[in-house]
Amino acid sequence: MTTTEPPAPRPTAPETRVAKIPAPPPRPAKRRTGGVLNVFSHGMLVLWAFMVVLPLLWAVMTSFKSDRAIFSSPWALPDTLHFGNWARAWTEANMSGYFLNTVVVVGCSLVGTLVLGSMAAYVLARFDFPGNRLIYYLFVGGMSFPIMLALVPLFFVVNNMGLLNTIHGLILVYIAYSLPFTVFFLTAFFRTLPSSVAEAAFVDGASHSRTFFQIMLPMAKPGLISVGIFNFLGQWNQYMLPTVLNTDPDKRVLTQGLVQLAVSQGYKGDWSGLFAGLVMAMLPVLAAYIVFQRQVVQGLTAGALK
Repeated sequence: MTTTEPPAPRPTAPETRVAKIPAPPPRPAKRRTGGVLNVFSHGMLVLWAFMVVLPLLWAVMTSFKSDRAIFSSPWALPDTLHFGNWARAWTEANMSGYFLNTVVVVGCSLVGTLVLGSMAAYVLARFDFPGNRLIYYLFVGGMSFPIMLALVPLFFVVNNMGLLNTIHGLILVYIAYSLPFTVFFLTAFFRTLPSSVAEAAFVDGASHSRTFFQIMLPMAKPGLISVGIFNFLGQWNQYMLPTVLNTDPDKRVLTQGLVQLAVSQGYKGDWSGLFAGLVMAMLPVLAAYIVFQRQVVQGLTAGALK
């Protein structure tokens, strides 16, 4: 009788222990400071827009009301649009003449400021010569000089030159008044433009003047538009300089005309005509900013985005 021995047990492979990876600690909840800050900033922007837009809309709305409706229901919409207020301010208050004088003065001075300021800024930004920094800091110092301190000597200088109570004399003063900021702004802008383009133009035989007017000046278009808008706002709303240097009633600019309109219409009780003249002076500034607002932002951020 045969007995079968049970088979020997097979050696089992050693158990492989899998190391347990400890679970990462729970992340702390993110603070929602960014959301709170966005809500606060947007709320402040909405409040600021409301504070700016509401007076403008109220002035436009009031310019189409009658004098009785202005005092009886100042916040109500006009029952009928009184376009005669605008016609009366344009003709009887001589707003047409003031407007034309302002367009001539601001237009000529703006062109002169941009041409002279861009040429000076290009030279200061691109060329090294003895006295470069001194001239630049003189322009920068001109921005910090209060115009009120220069009124009396400026009056005598303009009078001795025979330019008192003249349109071209006021244009020259506006150009001199706006040049420091223009040179300061455009000098920093021309430094951000690539110099390789100008060097390639010189290699091709272009002169300095041709390189500036045909190559560098078109490249500086965003900066020119930005500084042009700022100069336009400052020159259009300028009141102190024309009051001192331009006392001829036939050559008054729009700011002087508004003051005269406020005095005369206040005595007459023609408040609707006064608001119509105010809106006339306000519309060109709003239109210029609305049309060129994108170029203004591009000009201000061009140097930072290089």
